Amino acid sequence: MFAFSPFDIWPLVLVSILGLYATTQNLSAGRAARQGFIWAMGFYAVGLWWIHNSMTIFGGLPLWLAAVLVGLLAAYLSLYTAAAIWLAQRLVPSRTWRALLVLPALLVVADWLRGWVMTGFPWLWFGYSQVDGPLASLAPVVGVQGISWLLIFTAASIWLLLQRKISLWPGFTAILLWGLAYGSGSVQWVTPTTESNFALVQGNIEQSIKWSPGQLERSLQRYISLTLPERDADVVIWPESALPSTEQELAPWLEQVDLLMRDRKQSLITGLVSESASGDIYNAVITLGKNSIPYGLNHSNRYYKQHLVPIGEFVPFGDLLRPLAPLFDLPMSSFARGKAEQPDLSVGDQQLSVAICYEVAFPRLVRANMKPDTDYLLTVSNDTWFGESWGPWQHQQIARMRALELGRPLIRATNNGVTLVTDEKGQITASLPQFETGVLQAKVTGMTGLTPYARYGSTPLLAWLLISGLVGITQGRRQFHGRQQRLAAQQNLRMRARS
Repeated sequence: MFAFSPFDIWPLVLVSILGLYATTQNLSAGRAARQGFIWAMGFYAVGLWWIHNSMTIFGGLPLWLAAVLVGLLAAYLSLYTAAAIWLAQRLVPSRTWRALLVLPALLVVADWLRGWVMTGFPWLWFGYSQVDGPLASLAPVVGVQGISWLLIFTAASIWLLLQRKISLWPGFTAILLWGLAYGSGSVQWVTPTTESNFALVQGNIEQSIKWSPGQLERSLQRYISLTLPERDADVVIWPESALPSTEQELAPWLEQVDLLMRDRKQSLITGLVSESASGDIYNAVITLGKNSIPYGLNHSNRYYKQHLVPIGEFVPFGDLLRPLAPLFDLPMSSFARGKAEQPDLSVGDQQLSVAICYEVAFPRLVRANMKPDTDYLLTVSNDTWFGESWGPWQHQQIARMRALELGRPLIRATNNGVTLVTDEKGQITASLPQFETGVLQAKVTGMTGLTPYARYGSTPLLAWLLISGLVGITQGRRQFHGRQQRLAAQQNLRMRARS
């Protein structure tokens, strides 16, 4: 767990995976699956404990019940790990090929499935530990899950060497792949476009009072007062749901801000809640000021969140669950989904591809949103729900991986941190401390061109997982049956010698 942010001790991820191998690979399928489940329970229960803050502080649940719910989530996620281990044991009796090729492929597929089934929860993938590690430069080629595969393969090679079961070739292969990954960091997949000045406003408004009566005026005043001094900024950005009201109720005020920003020759991007003419409510990002389209209700230069947070933004079986606890009736927990692959936001001459909060954890969604002429990735978020926990730090680590994969600078504006800007390699170039009111000023150079991952997505990785898995199964079974035949032949010889 300490391999991930905020600790970032990346070698520990290899130690953790090595522990998974050591506790499962010498057992039968059923026992190995149980041990894998226990390992995963510890991994997820500790790594995701921060979720309880939203349940206890804002959901009204007692700590013991929140602990039970986090435990149930961890147990659900652990089933994927246990299933991958069980299937690998059943498919391949030979430990060597199972450990090297079959189990790494199945564990990556298990990660993909838990990031997709029932809307998905793609958190704590091993590859995220490498944002500041030596494998970071693999991300533009094979994405975060490709990095996960190499980490698992490396741990498998170490485990087999410790078992003294095979020759040194897997270790040499792992070293070669690490060397190639590290060396690929010098490859420049994208080229610069133009430089713009950004001002990211961190309002630092407490979630507990944000939607309280009378707070709206204070929120509007805070964001305007922080924005007015930023005359050198080309683009000012306010975070997710910065304004605690609907766009329709704020329309006259927004029109005045639009005129102000046009007079100042600046663009403004803000998150807010928007209600369509049909009555659907969206978690939205809109543009004001010097943009390609003047502001107006439902104007096209906007983005509606596509991937909603279960419970927080929509409640499955809401009619049944909402009466049970305040957790199921949080403010603004009935959002509609935006359409897939929406256009970039256009601000001045710049194009920004948007992901709102939780969406940035879904590589396929962010990749599908980005266009060839996108200059920047923009994510706005409000992690106030999770207090002084690891959650916001894990979140920013995930967001930085998207910059690496797609070769675009990342601009991340939040209510109370972690507000930051990265270059196209995911390296932080500017940031604000958490829990402080302020403005992050940054000059950011846009990028153009497509990385291999942006161009092909996970297709090459999936092809490799299929090939390596099939090779591992075929070779493993052949090795096992060959061993069985040799043992049978030896037994026959001994019986003949006795007779």
